[in-house]
Amino acid sequence: MPTTGRPTWPKTLRFAITALLVTLAAALVPQSASAQVLAVSHKSPFNCGKTFYANNWTGTPAHNPSGSIDWQDYGSDDINGETVRATAAGTAYFYDAGSTSYGKWVQINHSDGTSTRYAHLATQVKSAGSSMTVGQGTAIGTVGSTGGATAAHLHYEQRTSSGAMDTSPTVDGVNVPLGTKKAVTSTNACGGNPYTPEEVCGSDYSVIDSAALTGGRTYLLYNSGNGYNCVVTLKTTSLGTASAVSAFLEPQGESRTTDSGSYAYYAGPVKRDAAGQCVKWGGSVGSSSYTSGFEHCD
Repeated sequence: MPTTGRPTWPKTLRFAITALLVTLAAALVPQSASAQVLAVSHKSPFNCGKTFYANNWTGTPAHNPSGSIDWQDYGSDDINGETVRATAAGTAYFYDAGSTSYGKWVQINHSDGTSTRYAHLATQVKSAGSSMTVGQGTAIGTVGSTGGATAAHLHYEQRTSSGAMDTSPTVDGVNVPLGTKKAVTSTNACGGNPYTPEEVCGSDYSVIDSAALTGGRTYLLYNSGNGYNCVVTLKTTSLGTASAVSAFLEPQGESRTTDSGSYAYYAGPVKRDAAGQCVKWGGSVGSSSYTSGFEHCD
């Protein structure tokens, strides 16, 4: 008569099943915040070549939240009013807490589920309640002292995918653990012109045409909300060094408006009301220039 009870499995299969169960159990146990790894690489939130102190301070009263960085003056370079840039690509959300807490602030959600926060801003490129897609280096505002700040600085956080603070963030390859203050030189937006046409003209403007120049490019943008066109010429050479550059805009039947001079990054913005009108537009970098015909008449 056959015996009854649990089936007897081959030893190798028993080992395989046990290993699988252990793996599944480990996957079901939530990771602690310290075990999560930030997959996105972050650069300094400032213009290329700018150096500021990253202060991950502790003490009494405690920094809130612990592990966040206060970016502060370095040497004779005053941080107040500095352009703030996304440390990594993602979707930016704009907020305003008024005279309390973060004040004007931005959160950027990144592709790996992590996020960064930028607080006490003086200005933002979009109004509170808005959002926009940003690349690494996209300008999102300027340094200030809004909210609960007592002096101008940038409050900066890196958060894990669970929302917990990374208390030992790394920026531009520099690790800044709790209780340390380190000078960090930005390599953000060093690959080319740190400005975009939308940043120069404003977030409500969209590029509808452009033309290549030797040493740059000129752009025509349109704001469907108010009917204004905008022209800006961005340099691609001699960046950061003043050199001849221009941008102009001429609604048909009206006078031409031009911005020209020796500029480090761009000429413009030149804005004109041109709803329902044809426009002539263009610009120059050095001796290279472009002039359109009358077009974009909608």
